[in-house]
Amino acid sequence: MSQFTYEAKDKEGKLINGVIDALSEDAAVETLHDKGFVILSLVAVERGLFKGGDINSFLVKPNKKDVTVFTRQLATIIAADIPLIEGLETIASQAEKESFARIVKEMAEAIRGGSSLSTAVSKQPKLFGDFYVSLVKSGEVSGRLEKTLNYLADYLERSQSLNSKIRGAMAYPMFIVFALGIVGFIMMTFVLPKLLSILTESGVEDIPIITRVLIKLTNFVNNYILLVLFSLIFLAWFTRQYVRTKTGKYKIDRLKISFPRLGVIARNIYIARMSETLSTLVKAGVPILEGLRITSEIVGNFIFRDMLLEAEKNVRNGGSISAVLTAHKDIPKLVSSMLAIGEKTGKTDFMLDNIYNFYNAEAERDIQNLSQLIEPILILLLGVGAGLLVAGILLPIFSLVGAA
Repeated sequence: MSQFTYEAKDKEGKLINGVIDALSEDAAVETLHDKGFVILSLVAVERGLFKGGDINSFLVKPNKKDVTVFTRQLATIIAADIPLIEGLETIASQAEKESFARIVKEMAEAIRGGSSLSTAVSKQPKLFGDFYVSLVKSGEVSGRLEKTLNYLADYLERSQSLNSKIRGAMAYPMFIVFALGIVGFIMMTFVLPKLLSILTESGVEDIPIITRVLIKLTNFVNNYILLVLFSLIFLAWFTRQYVRTKTGKYKIDRLKISFPRLGVIARNIYIARMSETLSTLVKAGVPILEGLRITSEIVGNFIFRDMLLEAEKNVRNGGSISAVLTAHKDIPKLVSSMLAIGEKTGKTDFMLDNIYNFYNAEAERDIQNLSQLIEPILILLLGVGAGLLVAGILLPIFSLVGAA
């Protein structure tokens, strides 16, 4: 984003000076013309890497939390009958992040130039996706923008809360695994070589198989440490590239919902997300076909995405969503049965809310128990690893002391 200083005349012939943010000079000219200004001069502002807060804007980027707070503030402003442009400028002035304040200012400028709120929002696709744009557009068309924005803010807050709980539950296991890897590497490269060298130099012949394996593994790691490090880096790179492919994404997403015990938690999370998203879109007045397409893009799993796209095709041909879900083994019968009743009675959004409430509660309970489930497994693995390590070192030392 670049800044330009301009001098122009408005529709009444009044001389105006100001600064405008735009992607290019042509974009700045177009924005000023949309306001009805006659441009007298337009000069790009030179900005260095450390000037004008550029480095701060680069490092501190807007996130989903900023979008959630913005949505709630915007709903409050509309409810208070504050003009939209004035409201956006107020939000921008109060934004903690300069980068997000700049985005809100651009939205205000676009609306001042005649664009709708949904059009202004759609110019930031990485921050506001199709789901957000469609809901805002629906609110504008139906005249229920305030209510729609509150729906949207509630949805974003619930999604953030669930994601936060998932990250919190996984933080402890990930830390333990990472620490175990670091400790294992230090032991292999610094501690074990000195301890095991005592055994090899002592001439003990009756060495337990655990110790032999430990000696060979330690020697291999120390003799080929660069090869080991390179192999680990290559494996991480290859895995990252593979999961970006279509085949890799499908296999990873299939593993997520098929893994013992953890797969049930993941499946419940996807069902809750799917139900809540589609329900929010339907209640906001978004057509069901568009709602299914948008939901498929943000559900976060390729298996569920294809299922929703298949449902969209079936509905377009006169079928129902529940008919497609019934044919998939990944969807519990309760979900398809409840949705079928909702479609027959014309209360699809009501049934989707009930499905969300049930599976969201299931997912949250399982997430709370996740640490309790993983903790004993980690303790068991740590105990087995420590036991093998101690046995591999102490048993031959005891033999050596006894022989002496």
